[in-house]
Amino acid sequence: MSTGWASGGPRSRVRPSAAEPAPRPPLDIGAISAEWAPTAGRILLGVVFFWFGYHELIQPGHWTQYVPVVSESSSLAVVLVLIHGWLLFVIAAALVAGIAPRAAAAVASVLLLEIVIGLAATGVSDTAGTREGAAGLAVCLTGCKNQRLVLRG
Repeated sequence: MSTGWASGGPRSRVRPSAAEPAPRPPLDIGAISAEWAPTAGRILLGVVFFWFGYHELIQPGHWTQYVPVVSESSSLAVVLVLIHGWLLFVIAAALVAGIAPRAAAAVASVLLLEIVIGLAATGVSDTAGTREGAAGLAVCLTGCKNQRLVLRG
């Protein structure tokens, strides 16, 4: 059917641009959280690592009591805390920036395992429990293949 001006047929009064937009699909909160939860966990774990790494680098003397086997007043304990602080800082940067997030999470898992074992060896069990949760998050992030905000090479 021709709708031109000379066809004599009926003309539509509604312009195509004035038509109603297509209805939006409902917001699926479960799908959004499933997509973004690993990213949020990775960034939050990175923030925790930044916090601890920063404080180990700024005030290493406050952390020497957690170094097992070595005397906390020795300079070796301070050096070990500084090395540990830099390692935490580098892992935190990788986690937050999304640089090899699964590898960074795997190293974070090993590092947190070392922290939990070290705290258990020194007899400080009240703080070891909080680190176990962070270790569980790091293990979960190690197995997570799909993440957002990741730098790809």
